[in-house]
Amino acid sequence: MPVKPDEGRSRKSKMKRRTAGWEAAKDEIAKELGLWDKVQSEGWASLTAEESGRLGGVLSGRYPGKAPKRPPQGAGRKMP
Repeated sequence: MPVKPDEGRSRKSKMKRRTAGWEAAKDEIAKELGLWDKVQSEGWASLTAEESGRLGGVLSGRYPGKAPKRPPQGAGRKMP
């Protein structure tokens, strides 16, 4: 019976790797939403479900189905 290539790998190593573009976009959106100070002082895990959802919603709306190729250049959408 042939061995599958991913069989010996851990779940974590099978997960998609986030690029620097994602991290930069996430940081920019956190700054726009006023969450950056909280993230800097307490970390990403300190965000509530509502705050994380808002950040993820903006991120997926801005980059639907694709990863940002490079860090944003400050020319983002203005939030109401």
